[in-house]
Amino acid sequence: MTRPKLVAIALIVVGTAAGIGFALMTRRQEAPPAAEPAAAMPAAAADEFEPTIANAAPTPGPAPEGMAWIPGGEFSMGAADPLGKDANIVGMQATEDSRPIHRVAVDGFWMDKTEVTNRQFAEFVKATGYVTVAERTPTAEEFPGPPPENLVAGSVVFSPPDHAVPLDTHFRWWSYVPGANWRHPAGPGSDLGGREDYPVVHVAYEDAEAYARWAGKRLPTEAEWEFAARGGLSGALYPWGNEFLVDGKFMANTHQGHFPNEDTRADAHGGTAPVAQFPPNAYGLYDVAGNVWEWTRDWYRPDYYAQLAAGGVARNPAGPPDSFDPGEPGVAKRVHRGGSFLCTEQYCSRYMVGTRGKGEPSTGTNHLGIRLAKDAP
Repeated sequence: MTRPKLVAIALIVVGTAAGIGFALMTRRQEAPPAAEPAAAMPAAAADEFEPTIANAAPTPGPAPEGMAWIPGGEFSMGAADPLGKDANIVGMQATEDSRPIHRVAVDGFWMDKTEVTNRQFAEFVKATGYVTVAERTPTAEEFPGPPPENLVAGSVVFSPPDHAVPLDTHFRWWSYVPGANWRHPAGPGSDLGGREDYPVVHVAYEDAEAYARWAGKRLPTEAEWEFAARGGLSGALYPWGNEFLVDGKFMANTHQGHFPNEDTRADAHGGTAPVAQFPPNAYGLYDVAGNVWEWTRDWYRPDYYAQLAAGGVARNPAGPPDSFDPGEPGVAKRVHRGGSFLCTEQYCSRYMVGTRGKGEPSTGTNHLGIRLAKDAP
């Protein structure tokens, strides 16, 4: 699960003062978070999913390379709770900010079949000379006060312990690694050799937007992302149905074994996997569950679904105007979707298709990537 304040946490680990870590995390924040806390969310008015009604318009011409047509239509958005509304155990709290289930309508659009790969991102960097947030060294002008040796470019990397640990804090398995970035996903000494078709990681929100502009695309809204990921299935737990395994086979790159210290690789992958290693959903999209989280355009608020539900069918919702996270008031966040190779029912079950993640815009990690959309002509 992507965690807020990871950069702050990590910088503390490598000796940077807590205040500097917080400043680095928020330095490129695009908009202030909401000043007022979110109102308490009412109980879900309707827990039943209604059928998805896809738009009947034909596909508008040939598909752009590597993209699939998503017809749009009206659907029930939100997460089914497999353990019931009152479940409140580690791993299955993933539905709490994904309710109430509500009706949404979106127009048709194109969407990348896979997450953006290292190969594709390298073409962008070669053409533009772009430097990602993780590659930029913080300056004394940005952060007055700390010693120069603490102003180090880097990013956040999953660093599993070698023994079982309590799941009470993500300090135990995340580390800020100087020199970690998209070119060096595990830090210095790692590279992209043989990883050209793996998803690009360590991308902050502004990196994702810069790549999208160059590619002539855009980030999807959260509603578009969920409509596409569901593939026309209404209320299914996963993009492929309601059973996690299909005929005994894994359908996504997730975590197996005891989290966070053991990965049995029962799905044949440790860490990220090359894109398109598992079957696509009904719209032809790969890895909309697991592998890496994906940025969306929406600001994060846990009460946003209740706001939408109160207004009937929400048409092309673009997210709230501001952000609020009760767990970290004062830190603006964008919505992540899809889960990652670290998701497990022991700690994070957000490979379930209706569930949500969140992240501070300037923070990248080695389990966070990009998938883009494109408007129809």
